[in-house]
Formats: sequence, C-alpha cells, structure tokens
Amino acid sequence: MIPSPEDIRLSALYSLGLLDTPASESFDRITRMASQIFDLPIAAISLTDTDRQWFKSRVGVEHQSIPRERAPCAEVAEKSTMLVIPDMAEDAYYSESNLGKSGVRFCAGAPLTTREGHGLGALCVLGLEPRRANARELAALEDLAAMVMAQIELQHAYGRIDPVSGLPNRTQFFEDLSDLIKEPAKHLGRRGILVDLAEARQLDDLSRVLGPTRIDATVREAAQRLRAAMDFKKNLYHVSATQFAFIEELGNSATHFPPNLGELLAELEDASSFTILMTPAIGVAVIASDDTPEDILRAMSSAARDARLTPTKVEVYSKSSDDRHQRSFRLLQDFDNALKSNDQLSLVFQPRVNLANDRCIGAEVLLRWQHPVLGSISPGEFAPIIEQSPYITKMTAWVVDAALRQSSLWKASGIHIPLSVNISAANLEEVDFVQKIVLALLRHGIVPEMLELEVTESAIMKNAANCLAKLSALSEGGIRLSIDDFGTGYSSLSYLQKLPTTVVKIDQSFIHDLNLGHRQRNLVHSMIKLSQDLGYQVVAEGVETLEVADILKTMGCDDAQGYLFAKPLRPAEFESWFWSDRGTVYRPLKAIS
Repeated sequence: MIPSPEDIRLSALYSLGLLDTPASESFDRITRMASQIFDLPIAAISLTDTDRQWFKSRVGVEHQSIPRERAPCAEVAEKSTMLVIPDMAEDAYYSESNLGKSGVRFCAGAPLTTREGHGLGALCVLGLEPRRANARELAALEDLAAMVMAQIELQHAYGRIDPVSGLPNRTQFFEDLSDLIKEPAKHLGRRGILVDLAEARQLDDLSRVLGPTRIDATVREAAQRLRAAMDFKKNLYHVSATQFAFIEELGNSATHFPPNLGELLAELEDASSFTILMTPAIGVAVIASDDTPEDILRAMSSAARDARLTPTKVEVYSKSSDDRHQRSFRLLQDFDNALKSNDQLSLVFQPRVNLANDRCIGAEVLLRWQHPVLGSISPGEFAPIIEQSPYITKMTAWVVDAALRQSSLWKASGIHIPLSVNISAANLEEVDFVQKIVLALLRHGIVPEMLELEVTESAIMKNAANCLAKLSALSEGGIRLSIDDFGTGYSSLSYLQKLPTTVVKIDQSFIHDLNLGHRQRNLVHSMIKLSQDLGYQVVAEGVETLEVADILKTMGCDDAQGYLFAKPLRPAEFESWFWSDRGTVYRPLKAIS
C-alpha cells in the first residue's frame, strides 16, 4: 500500500506531537503579533487534522477547533500556498462555510510548511469586515509563519526528530515510554513492537554498492509505508538506522500480532526499492512496570534478531534466548582478561595413535577455559564466539605459544611427538601469520616438523588464493599441515590435489556411524582410499569403540584419535598415559567377526 500525499502530510503532522497539547506562550506571542500587524480581532495557528482545524494558539476565538470542511486554513495546508479572501460573503465556496456563516468576512493565511514540504496548517488572520491585504502585510504574515515553524522545530523537534524519516527519534521514544510506565493503568496490557528492516551485513553491502543516499531514500519509503499500515493512528518512532518502534494494546494475547503488519513484511520485501536490502523482521516485547525504556527496546531488538530465524519473521521476546545472548556477550567481554591471566586458560592433549603399530605418534592441542565466576566453559560454547571476534588471532597465538612451551618441556623428558593446533580463516588472513609461527618455533627451540597446523576446508575457501599462499609458505618452512573435519566442507576432494597439506582428518560424524551399515563403511573407505592415493596420511577422529577401530584398521586408515585411546588429558596426565602400557599399545585389537 503506497501512502497518498495526504497520508504523508498527516504523518508529518502527527509525528510532531502538536495536536491536543496545552497552550504555549511562545506561540501565543506570534499570534498576537499577527493580530496587531493586521489590526484584526482574530488570529490563530491552525493545524489541519483529518476532519478538524485544531488551534495551537488563538486570539479572539472561543473554540479549540472547527470542522475542516470548507475551512480556509485547510486549503492553505493542502496547497502550501498563501490564501487571501477579501470578502468571504462574496466567495461562492467559502460563503457557506462555518466561518462565513459566523460573520467572518476577511481571511488571510500563510502556510506552515516543514522543511520536507509537508503542510501542517496555517497562520491565519480574520476580520469581520471586508478588506484587502497589501504586500507589506502579506510579507509580515509569511515571516510570522516562518517563526511559528522555527518554534515548532525548537520545542518539538530539536534533538527529537530523525532527519531522515522525519519521525520522533529514540530520545522521544524513551521519554514517552517513561511517561507510560509511570502510569500502570496506561501501560498494562501494552507491548512494544519493533520493525527491523535489515541486518547489519545487508546494510553494509547496500551502502558499499549504492551509498548512504539510497539507504536514506529506502528508510523514508519504509517509514511512509509503516505509517500508512497503521492508519496514522499510532505514534511511530525511528529508533535506529533501520529500526522503527511503536506501542500497541495486546489484544487477545501477547503472542498475537496484527495481520496487516505481517502482510507489510512481505510488501517491504517485494517493493522494488527493497530488493537489495531485505529480510525485514518484527520483534515484540510486553511492557512491564519494572522495565526501563532501554530494557524494552533491547528486548524488542533481541526478539527481532530471533525472528529472522523463524518462517514468519515475527517473534515475541524470549528471556531464555536473551539470557543466552547475554552470556555469549559476557564471555566475549571476559575473554581478554582470560588471555592476560595466569590461571584461566589451559591446554589439554588428545593422543593420536597409529593403527598399524598401536603407538602414540602425536597429540591434538585443545583449549580449556575456567572462568572465575561461571566455572568451566565448554569449548563448544566459547570457541564459536571467539572465532567471530577480533580475539581469534590472540587466542591462536596464546595456544601456539603454550603448546610449543609444553613441547619443549616434553622433549627434555623424552616425549618427542608432533603437536597439532587448530587455526582459523582469520589467522590465514593475518599478514604476518607465517612469520609469527616461525618466530614462536625459534623462541621455544622446536623444529618445524614438531608442529602441525589444522585448518578446515571452509576456512580455506573463504579466501582460497590467499590461504593457499600462506599454507604453501608454512609447508615450505617444514611445518606439517592437515585438513581438519574433512568431508564437512563444500570443497571436498577437489582441493586436495592443490593444497600443500599432508594429513587429512576425517570428521567424527562419519566415524560414529561406521558400524551401522555398508553405505557408511563404503563412504569412509572411499575417503581413505582416495586421500591415500593422493599422498595423504589419513586420521580418523572420534574413535570410541574397538569395533570401529578394527574396521578402520582393515580399511588401511593410518591413524586415529578418540575416547577409545584417551580423553583429552592435562600435561601430567598425558605423561602418565604416554609412559604406561596404554601409551605404547592401547589394547590388542579384537578380530572382526
């Protein structure tokens, strides 16, 4: 639904919040000046609503408003031009108006127009006798109308109106919401609605291609469509670059949502102006008396983010979901302190066993975090958060340094095995990543062959050309390279022949189901055979039973790691395990029945 010019004009009027507000001396002063300049008994600042002319200020008028029909000030607002009626009794149209019938003969009105060209109403002077207005008087009336608009901007818009949409901004939203919360009778049974036009990533892409001017035009169109969808009966606020909010009654339930706004989401996506942006979403949050405006807006934003994961793109605030996001944010904030502390981060080591001779031939390095307040944090929880943050490069540097320090200690005690460390796409994008690794090896006196770096297929494919160059430089320096979680990426076997890696680690999701049937076995066997034909050493991850180990051995798989051999072990535990019988021969393999 495309709003009409009148809809847009009314939206501009309503967004200023002027209608039905108390009298103001700053406006009355201008009205009195108009009356004095024209030497007329009646003057008014008249705002044109849907069906009435409401007077923000008036001299010589008893009524607060008059009907809009055939009101001269309505014509001024609609056309945004000066209107002069020398004798209303002689005017065929206005002689039958309310003013004409009440005895008004003369009328002159100057438009009250916003910077965007929307007519709000008029500054009018009226007389009970016919007369004419000279150029000096009309120029003065226009100047006074401009003073009215300046006062409107000063009192009702300065710092409270978004310059792009012309709607009340977040400051005004917080103030109005605070007033609402203070009165339980008003806020009970109400909820906040937030319409989020686009994700941050989408905005970045659009801005990069088309520039901010196009985004502004898109936001303005969205504001107009939203106002039209709500029939201009609710206050709409522009609370961030692409987010709009309003308050409404709950209706039947907190989860019910007006169908017209659900339809609006589809309209926004289909509109030509939005084809590049958009996955609009709506977040809903019930207003409680103990909430602050900031809490309510954050809850709506959280719900809108969750809504993007739903088919309807509409979601009600969930405390449990919000708690998860809050925890993730806290972990991200606290990780920097963890890196600087001496007792929060530590390493564990999971052995890698050669299936042909049953000996430990290496270990994978895994990071652990003991939070001082939250306790032990699972790597499955914190690793994905850190990998998407700037801390990922610091985390990898910490792990590499700690792993090489441990390797140096073990070398002195006779444990001389390669250690493998996981790296991410962000590490391969570091300009000096290769130099950092080389310097770390030199600092701890470890030969390159004792360090293996594991990287996933998906990490390589984010910037294949750059990653290949970095991996080649590492390989030429003698550092072992492996493809981690093989089979889960989208490049699969096609890149094996191009990568300077020597080890393939088959993801545990394939290994767990190895004993369930021939299809699973054939798939893993094919992965092992093809990888070895290309010159790769193959490692099976997640081996937990002797039966699976037996199957892998008959397939010719080189190495394996998993709970069958050992869980990830702390350094002292690993040393004990390594020097025990389990360290050299994990257990005789049972024959396949």
